[in-house]
Amino acid sequence: MTAAGGLALIGRPVLAALAALGRIALYAGQTLLAALRPPFYWREFRMALLQVGWLSLPVVGLTALFTGGALALQIYAGGQRFSAEAVVPQIVAIGMVRELGPVLVGLMIAARVTSSIAAEIATMKVTEQIDALVTLSTNPMQYLTVPRVLAGLFCVPVLVAIGDIIGIMGGFLVGTGQLGFNRATYIQNTVDFLEAPDIVSSLVKGAVFGVIATLIGCYHGMQSGRGAQGVGAATKTGVAAAAVLILAANFILTSVMFGQ
Repeated sequence: MTAAGGLALIGRPVLAALAALGRIALYAGQTLLAALRPPFYWREFRMALLQVGWLSLPVVGLTALFTGGALALQIYAGGQRFSAEAVVPQIVAIGMVRELGPVLVGLMIAARVTSSIAAEIATMKVTEQIDALVTLSTNPMQYLTVPRVLAGLFCVPVLVAIGDIIGIMGGFLVGTGQLGFNRATYIQNTVDFLEAPDIVSSLVKGAVFGVIATLIGCYHGMQSGRGAQGVGAATKTGVAAAAVLILAANFILTSVMFGQ
């Protein structure tokens, strides 16, 4: 293979990824414009709040609980090498609030909500329900995309806050029940170590991840091909794209908020 052929082999997927990002950015702009124009479909918004927020609580809570417990065990085991076992409450708190809480909730939302939204909208496209909306003079962006994206914007930060609390509680249960920490001291160390910027960064990340997860689900649902294969491809591609974008956004937000 020649050097030019190798560069072309590398360049094609890069250009394709950049083109996809451009299309998503244009779709995000269209969503913003649609959100600023009436009408607003409150029923769809309430249904999206239920789907994105309330129905995601069990998986978010269980994921955060077990992650917090496992994190406490790992930090204690690693701290023993340096006689630093006492830092378990502080590291569990900052690890859950700054990174693990928002990222895990974002990935769970991508797995659960992005897939659901993409499959639902793709099925509507296959069965020509979106064409029917246009025929009835209803803007699909306002009816389908805007309520779901706003639900992600408002619900996911709340889920992140709940996940942070449950994750810290998981570390507390393991630390006091298995590792021998004093309960009052553990709680005091957690409260003293966390600062307002840590909590704010967690909620901001949650809002960004919620928008990404719901927007990507709507985008891939709208762009799906025809037939059952199109619905499956839209769901699979939507979840993968949302997960990658959430991790990339987490790196960017962490660099902006805490980078030196």
